[in-house]
Amino acid sequence: MNRRHFVTRLAGSGLVVSTAFAAGCTTTGAYVPTDAAAKRKEIDAGADGALNRLFTTVDSSRELASRAQGILVFPRVLSAGLVVGGEYGEGVLRSKGAAVSYYRTTSASVGATAGGQSKSVVLMFMTPGAYDKFVNSSGWTVGADAGVALAKIGANGKLDTITGQQPVIGFVQTNAGLMFDVSLDGSKISKLNM
Repeated sequence: MNRRHFVTRLAGSGLVVSTAFAAGCTTTGAYVPTDAAAKRKEIDAGADGALNRLFTTVDSSRELASRAQGILVFPRVLSAGLVVGGEYGEGVLRSKGAAVSYYRTTSASVGATAGGQSKSVVLMFMTPGAYDKFVNSSGWTVGADAGVALAKIGANGKLDTITGQQPVIGFVQTNAGLMFDVSLDGSKISKLNM
């Protein structure tokens, strides 16, 4: 997704996005697919990259993924703002390694927000109930429709065992690595028609 499309979506949601985003974000590409098949291919490739990065940086995440009923991967969630900010990203829901459907995530924030950032978000649905509730919803909000336990890494470098027992587990990564001090609460996830 290019910057203009991102800023248009945020402005359409009533958010004011500063030009700091245009100057501060370096994660856009020159080619933006316009047809649905090309867009799906782009999202799938990004999801593969995000999962591979997660598996190489977080011990036991691959094993956790193999037990998940479904994995929702947003390979690039763009954040931008000046006091009032927003986020937007597109991703794919996979079950047993196959793409099930495609989704978008959006959120808004008010407060000490300045500049732009890109991150990947991976949500693992560990129980059939959590997965079915997500798939059958017409829109899903983190914190309201279900809590998401952000992955915590123990002193031994492995995933915390309590985190691994939650119905929905979230991983947030930037180029610097796994983020622990973030909240996904309020993020709205809805299905893309493509």
